[in-house]
Amino acid sequence: MKVLVTGATGFLGKYIVEELTAHQYQVVAFGRNERIGRTLENDQVRFVQGDFVSYPEIEQALAGVDAVVHAGALSTVWGKWEDFYQTNVVGTENVLKACRKHAIQKLVFISSPSIYAAAKDQLSIEETEAPTKNDLNFYIKSKILAENKIKQYRDVPSVVLRPRGLFGVGDTSIIPRLLRVHQKIGMPLFNGGQQLVDVTCVENVALAIRLSLESPLATGQTYNITNDEPQPFKQILDELLQELQLEQKYISLPYPVMYGISASLEKLYQTLRITKEPIFTKYTLYLLRYSQTLSIERAKRELGYRPKMTISEGIKKYAANYPES
Repeated sequence: MKVLVTGATGFLGKYIVEELTAHQYQVVAFGRNERIGRTLENDQVRFVQGDFVSYPEIEQALAGVDAVVHAGALSTVWGKWEDFYQTNVVGTENVLKACRKHAIQKLVFISSPSIYAAAKDQLSIEETEAPTKNDLNFYIKSKILAENKIKQYRDVPSVVLRPRGLFGVGDTSIIPRLLRVHQKIGMPLFNGGQQLVDVTCVENVALAIRLSLESPLATGQTYNITNDEPQPFKQILDELLQELQLEQKYISLPYPVMYGISASLEKLYQTLRITKEPIFTKYTLYLLRYSQTLSIERAKRELGYRPKMTISEGIKKYAANYPES
């Protein structure tokens, strides 16, 4: 089977390519970064430089392809709505149109469990509990709209995955962000860091994607993906800092005060049209304050998904490659 992977030069994309080629797939690695893309090429991988926001570019790249993994996205907590809309909504529809034209056998779309975000504790969230609207930030709003696009193209066999808190070697988001804050003021904690959180080794997400391509039960379904190891936030941080041989430095923050600051900062940044991310947003505040865990029972039952790497193993692998990670 030949699979096109959008976002192939990104953090997750490179692991998807590795997982697929390890199981004898032919891969078309589609992405914007030519330097990284050329490093992916081998007998099983052909790199195509392009941007799926341009329909002609993604349509041409899909010629001769059997399946698509749409992992490319604008994934950040702050920015201009038009940028999120064009990349995550219009771009996804471009992929869907091209899949329809070329009669693609299956599309695996990488969504986000950030759509569940709310100012409350939520445990064992099931896929059907996703809100139809969540305007907490533009990224979340765009992902909900993108999922709606998937539903509208019923003639394109699709699978939606919502992987939680990806981390691993090459991570440019979660761990680097935490370490930057740790270096400046210490790891921020609310409620002593006792809220339960789900994270996922990026290798496990790549595995779930391959299983989604292979499972006949997956078509038309949506799956949460995690490591299935919910833990207190501080417990994960303790292990990470210990493996990195960094001081376990924490700062306890008052939630009501920080909520007021976050809301004010967001309003100020929006008014002044500042594109740089505020030091705190309501979304990051919810992540640091409330428990959120996902049920992956459907993925285990229908995909046969079982994480192949534990959180501890993932942290050790990250630490072994630090600071190159």
